[in-house]
Amino acid sequence: MEKIRAKLANPLFVVFFTVFIDLIGFGILIPVIPQLITNPISTFYLFDKATEIKDGLILLGFLTAIYPFMQFIATPILGQLSDKFGRKKILIISLAGTCISYVIFAIGIMTRNLPLLFISRAFDGITGGNIAVAFAAIADISTPENRTKNFGLIGAAFGLGFVLGPYIGGKLSDSSIMSWFNATTPFWFAAILCFLNILSVIFIFPETNKHIDNLKKINWSKSIKNIIDAVNIKAVRPIFTTSFFFNGGFTFFQTFAGVFFITRFNWNQGNIGDYFAYVGIWIAIAQAIVTRKVSDLLREDQILKFSMFGTAAGLLLIFLSNQWWNLLFITPLFAIFIGLTMAATNGLISRSVDAKIQGEVLGISSSVQALAQSIPAVLSGYLAAAFTAEAPIIVAAVIIAFAGTIFWVMYRRPANMDQNKGEAVMAH
Repeated sequence: MEKIRAKLANPLFVVFFTVFIDLIGFGILIPVIPQLITNPISTFYLFDKATEIKDGLILLGFLTAIYPFMQFIATPILGQLSDKFGRKKILIISLAGTCISYVIFAIGIMTRNLPLLFISRAFDGITGGNIAVAFAAIADISTPENRTKNFGLIGAAFGLGFVLGPYIGGKLSDSSIMSWFNATTPFWFAAILCFLNILSVIFIFPETNKHIDNLKKINWSKSIKNIIDAVNIKAVRPIFTTSFFFNGGFTFFQTFAGVFFITRFNWNQGNIGDYFAYVGIWIAIAQAIVTRKVSDLLREDQILKFSMFGTAAGLLLIFLSNQWWNLLFITPLFAIFIGLTMAATNGLISRSVDAKIQGEVLGISSSVQALAQSIPAVLSGYLAAAFTAEAPIIVAAVIIAFAGTIFWVMYRRPANMDQNKGEAVMAH
C-alpha cells in the first residue's frame, strides 16, 4: 500500500495522467464531429436536413481550426505564467478550463447550439496549455540521467491517449452498444476524467518549479515572437519551414478524414474511431520500434528525405482505395512514415541548437505546429465545399510531398554537427 501511495505522490504519475487525458479528449472529437455537422443521414446531425452540406463542410474547417489557433496564442503565455506562479496553479486552471469546455460541448450537442460548440473549442484552446505545463514539470524533476526516460514515458501517455481517444469516442456514442449512449456521452466521460485529474493535481501533485519568479514580466505577444524567431533562426529555419507544411498537410487529412470515410465507405462514428485507433497503434509501433532500428542506420535528415514522401504516397493510396479492407494494409506503412517523420523532425531540431536554448526552440516548434494546424483546417473546409469532401485528402498528399521537396532543397547539414554531437550554435 505504501508503494502505491509513493507512486501516486510522484509528480510523474500526475503528469502522465494529465497528458493521457488531454489526448483522450482530443481523440474523442475525431469520430463524432463529422457526424454532427457534415452527415445529414446521421442521427447526430445538428442542422435541418435541408441545410446545405457545403455549409457544414466549411463549418467543420472553422470548428477544427479554432482550438489550435487559440492554443497558438495562449500556450506560450501559460508557460510563462507557470514560471511566474508555479506549475501547480496553472495546471489546475488549465485543466478546469478543459473540463468546463467538455461540459459546454455536450450541452451544445444536446441543445443543437452550434455557437456553444465553437465557444467550447475556443475556451479549451485558451486554457488548454496542459501539455506545455506538464512538459515544463517534467523538465523540473528530471536529471540528465533520467530526462530521456521521463520524456519517453510522457510520449507513451501521448500515444496511448491518441489510440484510445477515437476508439472511446466511437464506442461511447454508439447506441447499439448501450441504449443510453449518444453523441454527448464521450464528452461527459472526458469531463469526469478531467475532474479526477484536477483532484489529483490539487491533492497529490507537489509544486515542481523551485525557481518561481513572481517579478517575471509576461510577454503577451510571445506567440508572434515565436513565429518571427522560427524565420530568423538560421540553424532550424529549413526544419521549421518543412514542419509547417508537413503539419499543414496532415491537418488537411485529419480534418476531413472522417468525412472522407463517411462518403467513401459509409462508415459510422464507431468505424471511424476504430480506424484512428488502428493508425495510433501503428504510429506507436513506429516510434517505439521502427524509429530506433532505422535511426541506427540513418541520421534524422536522411530519414526525412524519404519519410515525408512515404507519408504522401500513403495518403494517395488511401484516396485511391475503393474497398475499406485495403486500408488494413495501407495504413501500417502510412502510419510508420508519419511516426518516422515526427521523431526525426523533433530529433533534428534538438540536435541543431545548443542544449541551453532547447526549451526555447521546442516552444517555437510548438507555435509553428499550432499555426500549421489552424490555417489549413479553414482552407480545407472551403476546398471541400468548392469541390468534393474527398478533395482535402489528395491536397494533403500534395502538400506533404511539397514539404519533403522543401527539405531536400533547403536543408544543408552543418559540417560541425557530428563533431559537436549535435550541439550546433543557434544563429540569427
